[in-house]
Amino acid sequence: MSAIGLAAVVLQVFFFIVLARVIMSWIPLITNKPLDYSNPIVKFLIDVTEPVLAPMRRYLTIGMIDLSPMVLLIGLSILQSILLRSA
Repeated sequence: MSAIGLAAVVLQVFFFIVLARVIMSWIPLITNKPLDYSNPIVKFLIDVTEPVLAPMRRYLTIGMIDLSPMVLLIGLSILQSILLRSA
């Protein structure tokens, strides 16, 4: 596998990690229970995505709406498609 192919796979994995974090953030709305931040899966998703989402959140929050995950997911998709075209 080439370096470009490997980078595309890493971007795809990160895409799904961010998507899992988004879905995880909806759980309290559905269950009316807060997230258990001591859960290893919750901790992993937050620890991996927060370094990327936190800087974006400063500029992409409108009131109570956080657009940073959506912008990140779109950016990852665009970047992956650019990499795959150049491969």
